[in-house]
Amino acid sequence: MKLPPLATLRAFEAAARHLSFKRAAAELHVTPTAISHQVRQLEEAIGVRLFERRTRQVLLTAEGQVLLPVLREGFESFARVIDGLSRRPRRATVTLSATPAFAAKWLVPRIGGFRALHPDIDLTLLATLDVVDLDSGAADLALRYGDGPYPNLIVETLVTDRFAPVANPRLGIKRPSDLQSATLLHSDWRRSDPRNPTWRRWLKLAGIDGVDPRGGIRFSDETHAIQAAVAGAGVALHSLLLVAEELAAGTLAVPFGPEIPCFTLHLVRSRNRPPSEAMAAVQTWLKSQFALAESVGRGR
Repeated sequence: MKLPPLATLRAFEAAARHLSFKRAAAELHVTPTAISHQVRQLEEAIGVRLFERRTRQVLLTAEGQVLLPVLREGFESFARVIDGLSRRPRRATVTLSATPAFAAKWLVPRIGGFRALHPDIDLTLLATLDVVDLDSGAADLALRYGDGPYPNLIVETLVTDRFAPVANPRLGIKRPSDLQSATLLHSDWRRSDPRNPTWRRWLKLAGIDGVDPRGGIRFSDETHAIQAAVAGAGVALHSLLLVAEELAAGTLAVPFGPEIPCFTLHLVRSRNRPPSEAMAAVQTWLKSQFALAESVGRGR
């Protein structure tokens, strides 16, 4: 049998408990006429009379006496469960936006450390090349690469990225002249900027002639260029931040300089949304990780 509408059951339970349509109406913030209508709708739905209607008084029929305790127990159970749910502490969540390459190569290897430090915070990594609208709540924090401008955002500088040639040590690349016979690996940049760390810029800075800065293999995804370098496919000019794990493991090495200082990495959040304690915890953790990475880089 299909259950009657919940409003009719609630009206009956209140009227039966008070033995008064008027007091039930006051409790449920409706009119006595509405209570009477809902009770009659319930009686028609189940095919029995639930009240004996007398002058200025209503009494429960035998069927009403059977139904009342069942409904009362049900509504009390609802109330207990809902109260328990509302009192249950909500887990803190923070969404951090970053580029796919940075999320994969820098954040993911460190995310376990954050979880161990803050098991009560659920951190979501939003990996995208798109600029996420932080005012909309699509993300709480974002890592932005470049000088900006960043209107309506609170900006904190984390680190200036540096680029250098990296290669698998098995290739035997030891001196700049070895690049004349090596395959250059290129990562495409979405926007044209004279400060982009390209092979043309690096070769000019290093004062090296006889190497075609356009030749080699091109990748639209930075992580693919890193994987190709690890596999020994050539020499990549890459962010030392993003290859930190490979440098530590010895699967890549920086055979020679110079290093190119490139764009600055910033941590940003909306000026219109006050930070939560969880957001502050993520900010503090990120700053500590970048400080650690920078100190390791200086000791390389």
